[in-house]
Amino acid sequence: MPNRFLDISLSLQLCQLRRDDEVLFSAPVSTALNGPGEVENSGCTPRGWHTIRACIGEGQPVDTVFRGRRPTGEIYTTELAEQFPDKDWILTRILWLSGVEPGKNRLGNVDTMRRYIYIHGTPDSEPMGIAKSHGCIRMHNQDLLALFELVKPGLKVFIHE
Repeated sequence: MPNRFLDISLSLQLCQLRRDDEVLFSAPVSTALNGPGEVENSGCTPRGWHTIRACIGEGQPVDTVFRGRRPTGEIYTTELAEQFPDKDWILTRILWLSGVEPGKNRLGNVDTMRRYIYIHGTPDSEPMGIAKSHGCIRMHNQDLLALFELVKPGLKVFIHE
């Protein structure tokens, strides 16, 4: 186990940045409504060891709307949400994950990176601590901003039940 890593518990719906036994950061999250699973198009959150492939959105305003990992130029508002009531909003920052375990969460039909699994911001009105996402790991924007300042590409991420 690396001495500094992100620990994401699906059962607790909790993200913690750890260094050995010390917790450096902790925040509630919302993972997949469909539960854990690695297969593409499953809508599940993949388990196992991952790495942060990219940290996206530095310098963008809070509530920046992303599509295809690029800012759209829009800022999330309740009025925008009313126009698109079923949209799964990706806001503020993106930590793009890549699996590191071939056959489990890397390559073939279980590839976390090709599934576009992120840790990303979501509207602050969305509940945390409840599995509701389409597979990604959602965080409230202020929590994600704090975490974003503490991590960089290459950091190991362990997702478990």
